[in-house]
Amino acid sequence: MRVAAILLAAGTGSRYAATTGSSIPKQYVLLAGQPVIRHAAQALLPHVTFIQPVGDPASLNEALEGLKILPPVAGGETRQASVRAGLEALDKLPEAEKPDIVLVHDGARPYVTAQVIGNVVSALEQHPGAIPAVPVADTLKREKDGVIDGTVPRDHLYRAQTPQGFRFGLFLDLHRGAASISATDDAKLLEDAGFSVALVAGDEDNIKLTYEGDLVRLERLIGPTLLPRVGLGYDVHAFEEGRPLILCGITVPHTKGLAGHSDADVGIHALCDAIYGALAEGDIGRHFPPSQNEWKNADSARFLVHAGQRIRERGGMLVNADLTLICERPKIGPHSEAMRKRLADLLEVDVDRISVKATTSERLGFTGREEGIACTATVSVLVP
Repeated sequence: MRVAAILLAAGTGSRYAATTGSSIPKQYVLLAGQPVIRHAAQALLPHVTFIQPVGDPASLNEALEGLKILPPVAGGETRQASVRAGLEALDKLPEAEKPDIVLVHDGARPYVTAQVIGNVVSALEQHPGAIPAVPVADTLKREKDGVIDGTVPRDHLYRAQTPQGFRFGLFLDLHRGAASISATDDAKLLEDAGFSVALVAGDEDNIKLTYEGDLVRLERLIGPTLLPRVGLGYDVHAFEEGRPLILCGITVPHTKGLAGHSDADVGIHALCDAIYGALAEGDIGRHFPPSQNEWKNADSARFLVHAGQRIRERGGMLVNADLTLICERPKIGPHSEAMRKRLADLLEVDVDRISVKATTSERLGFTGREEGIACTATVSVLVP
């Protein structure tokens, strides 16, 4: 049998946006480094002949780049209209390539197992339609004006999931004959027409991304095991007349600046070295050699943005960073909060993950003689 899958991505995800404030449709939100819908497509690919994506073609092409899919088609105003668009696109295939079975799957359900897909396909040998579902386990209450208005018996109640499967010709005919009917569930068209739709075993982990907490649960299911790593950075720069003093991305009023090939931000340099060390990727000089004029007087913020990107490109996350600036003057305390915020912005993390503090060396050594400033940085990261 030729099996096609219609992968739906036309929805806006209003409930997800309302609870998270995200402007990105939920099917394109990153999950373990890839768009949610890409995980869904990759789960379907081994079990189908074609995948027909439906939604915004440009967004779908970007999210599914490199995967074996049919050209995306635009979705409609309703789910039913989007499914119809996918069916009509499949019907335009050469007769010998048209599917016998079509699966309809939500692009916001990234964790669908081979077992669930197999259950649906197998049931279509006996039934014109089949959907995966899980029995309702919780007690159900009916609400009215904020209070309980009754208890709903949960016997014989199931939660429907996708992919829902149908015999292609019948499903297309029913859609063409029901243009004026609104059905939020694919199986409803068969039910209303009197055809049997089998219920097969679904999976509690076949979650449809709807709320922020769903993303956390999906990260646990799909994301790789993250292991902790710690990195240590240390940097020193001498004072120099005629230069601004840049520390942790902030210009600090002082009589002298620091000498260096770039802007000599000793705080950011130490932090970069700590991150590169935790990733086992050398030090800042390996990535931005001082021998290259490109980095002369460069804003060190560029270096830290790169270090943060390397964490994300490795599929990891920064747990926290702790910096200690060592100098007699200037006083760091009045500027530490601005420094924390600047570093957090550059690393794209919450400010509570960044610590900036200072100490003196009790007038001992080069820092005690006010010949320069030193900085130590320790970071903790999680990487696969």
